[in-house]
Amino acid sequence: MLDARAPDGTPMFIEEGATCPVHAPDDHPKIPPAKTGVLLANLGTPDGYDYWNMRRYLNEFLSDKRVVDYSAWIWQPLLQAVILTKRPFSSGAAYKSIWNEDAGESPLLTITKAQVSKIRDRLVGAHGDKLVVDFCMRYGNPSTRSKVREMIQAGCTRIVFFPLYPQYAGATTATANDQFFRALMAEKWQPSVRTVPAYFEHPSYIDALARSVERAYGAMETKPDVLVASYHGVPQRYLMEGDPYHCQCQKTSRLLKERLGWADTDIVTTFQSRFGPEEWLKPYTVEEVARLAEHGKKRIAVIAPAFSADCIETLEEINEEIRESFEEAGGEHFTYIPCLNEDDAHMEALVEVIEENLAGWV
Repeated sequence: MLDARAPDGTPMFIEEGATCPVHAPDDHPKIPPAKTGVLLANLGTPDGYDYWNMRRYLNEFLSDKRVVDYSAWIWQPLLQAVILTKRPFSSGAAYKSIWNEDAGESPLLTITKAQVSKIRDRLVGAHGDKLVVDFCMRYGNPSTRSKVREMIQAGCTRIVFFPLYPQYAGATTATANDQFFRALMAEKWQPSVRTVPAYFEHPSYIDALARSVERAYGAMETKPDVLVASYHGVPQRYLMEGDPYHCQCQKTSRLLKERLGWADTDIVTTFQSRFGPEEWLKPYTVEEVARLAEHGKKRIAVIAPAFSADCIETLEEINEEIRESFEEAGGEHFTYIPCLNEDDAHMEALVEVIEENLAGWV
């Protein structure tokens, strides 16, 4: 890319091959060849697990009104004076237990990079280099704004924005879209955009989930008594205010059960990661796995269909805290089935969703 600066001094990197429009004067800004961008977005990750990196990350996350919608004059003093004084230590310890030390990053970032590499190979292989494929994070780095800027400077006059959440929730999909549109507000020349809707019932996604369960069960000598589908929770109030997340989670579980050909009793839907004093969607995973153990279900498997990549909530919360709850209640065999991550069936499903949303643009 060619290094240049905008009139206000902002660094600009103009794509090689940029030219002035026909009949324009010689001093007209150069414009790169038109391209289409695909920008995938996930939740985010701290840059490190030390106190200050964790505090910056948690402050950004917990200050998001989509995540915690209490009045700022009540919430911010509590957040700044109490929560962000203590929580960076406990959260940092949790991240340290799963950190990819070799790469110096969280597993979520490592997996997302691998996912995007595979998706890029498939899409560019099908459509050529007129397609730009990249990723951003809602919180932390790489930021949504930085990646939107890069795509526009690379000549993207159209962008498909894809929040990597199978089920829609205000605290996930909506806030990712919010940040995307805030990034566009800073651009002089905005591209045409499309946002990808939730894909919780997409046949290829359901099939990829089912195949991961079949693969895990096929490797076991004895089949688990029940499969626990654990989704990230949200306050019960959000459901009553119109958020469709709960219903979409239930439908994902039902479609997964039907694809596997199972009975209703073979799978149970639960919700994890409760935070704060409010009632959240029930049953809570940490309590339900203990109840199952107490009622004779000594062998369980847990899957996390709301997560497109393994992260702190799956690698630490499910595989440690929730496992411990099950075993302390008398459970004997606990199996965590990893997220779909960069599994080929998952990548094909995501590419299929992207292709559907690229229709007419490539």
